[in-house]
Amino acid sequence: MAHSAEDDHHHHHENSELPETDLRVRTLESLLVEKGYVEPAALDRLIETYETKIGPRNGARVVAKAWSDAAYHDWLMEDATAAIASLGYTGRQGEHMMAVENTSNVHNMVVCTLCSCYPWSVLGLPPTWYKSPAYRSRAVIDPRGVLAEFGLDIPETTEVRVWDSTAEIRYLVIPRRPQGTDGLNEETLADLVTRDSMIGTGLPLLPGTIS
Repeated sequence: MAHSAEDDHHHHHENSELPETDLRVRTLESLLVEKGYVEPAALDRLIETYETKIGPRNGARVVAKAWSDAAYHDWLMEDATAAIASLGYTGRQGEHMMAVENTSNVHNMVVCTLCSCYPWSVLGLPPTWYKSPAYRSRAVIDPRGVLAEFGLDIPETTEVRVWDSTAEIRYLVIPRRPQGTDGLNEETLADLVTRDSMIGTGLPLLPGTIS
């Protein structure tokens, strides 16, 4: 296991803002529920939709284009910030991006050990587990164990690399293209790319498994 985070990273950015922001969001949610403007279940479904479907669609299109377009793939690996911005996906927490690619020999996963840096403009809202202390600590200490809990059994012959997001840089995992997808267009390929596969805790869907 290779841990690529540098010891001298400084998470000086959202550390002080996140708790206040979370508090305001929770207060607003509670007020809306109390006034009867929204139902808790409906709110949960809305959040889940933005976490797993709408937001990550941007990143899915980036991955699909990288799978389909060799020139774009090379640009993405060389300068992810510019390549992603060329598709119109930029903004808060997405200014400095780096793409890391899974291969038959390497599996990448992303964490933010000291806070919860996350490329919102590419992946949407961060999942709750990504921000949890348990994931943030165990992903570095026992990445294979964490991946197994997500249902991924990585062979011992495959190196697991853990990338620690910081104020300076955030990561996008380019998962391996599923077999049997030759000839599929970018839009169809994007349907196969999951949010978790772009964090490294999941795999793309297989053709024919999308309901």
